[in-house]
Amino acid sequence: MNVARRLLLSLRKAASFSALLACACASPAANVLDGPGAAHEVLVRQQAAWNEGDVEAFMAEGYWRSERLTFLSGGDWTLGYNGVLERYRRRYLAEGKEMGTLEFSDEEFVSLGPDATLARGRYHLDFADGTAADGLFTLVLRRMDGAWRIVHDHTSAAADG
Repeated sequence: MNVARRLLLSLRKAASFSALLACACASPAANVLDGPGAAHEVLVRQQAAWNEGDVEAFMAEGYWRSERLTFLSGGDWTLGYNGVLERYRRRYLAEGKEMGTLEFSDEEFVSLGPDATLARGRYHLDFADGTAADGLFTLVLRRMDGAWRIVHDHTSAAADG
């Protein structure tokens, strides 16, 4: 192999390594997606469905229809689409319960790759009796069949002050 060819190969390797290193060392904040996008629209549609009192539409608008869906909240680990739907029904649709009015805020979306994103933010629920509930959420969404779907939800209620 001649000297020029070895030098060219070395330069290509160095350039590839530099590009890889730049990606690996990028600040996580550099991956935050600015502005509303398709993943954000999932939350917009879910909020609208919730505020219409339609828990089935809330689920269908965002969650992955799979038994591998995971939902963590209040010390409980719920598996599967049907399990999460039943949890919401017990908590918000049982006799004497209400769904309230939902508002998401402080949403932030961090790209985990071309077909995955992490969403985090706050939720706030107002109920007819004047009480409220709020807390934080972290979601992992994946783009599947052209649509963003929540594959993991970790929601925590704010501690009573």
